[in-house]
Amino acid sequence: MELHNLKPAEGSTHNSKRVGRGYGSGKGRTSTRGHKGAKARSGYKKKIGFEGGQMPLQRRVPKFGFKNINRIEYKAVNLDDIQKLADNKELTKITLADIIEAGLANSKQFVKVLGDGELTSKLEIEAHAFSQKAEAAITEEGGNAVKL
Repeated sequence: MELHNLKPAEGSTHNSKRVGRGYGSGKGRTSTRGHKGAKARSGYKKKIGFEGGQMPLQRRVPKFGFKNINRIEYKAVNLDDIQKLADNKELTKITLADIIEAGLANSKQFVKVLGDGELTSKLEIEAHAFSQKAEAAITEEGGNAVKL
């Protein structure tokens, strides 16, 4: 190996021409950036949604609606899911921890029990909220709906 036959490892170089290295390279002077303007300058970053000074789409489109910042999002869990959980684990009291462990909800979510499905056993169920139909079905079966 001599100095005249040294070359970079295979695949380590990607550019056939080095930009901004004088006239002899063929890519000197403006370094392929054109003349003047923001894109010719160092440190240029295009803002997301920038359309060259034209009014951007997110500002052209009319805004509508209302988003309540105090809204509470509930994870819906139906009575038939709770009945399956009670049958599988042979439970009479279903806590929020049981619902989370079964994968029906996540620890950061509020749980609301909905009245879809049949309840066949007497259960005490803990949740953040209950629909009227679910609460009626639970008490009809002799169970108890506990709001957290």
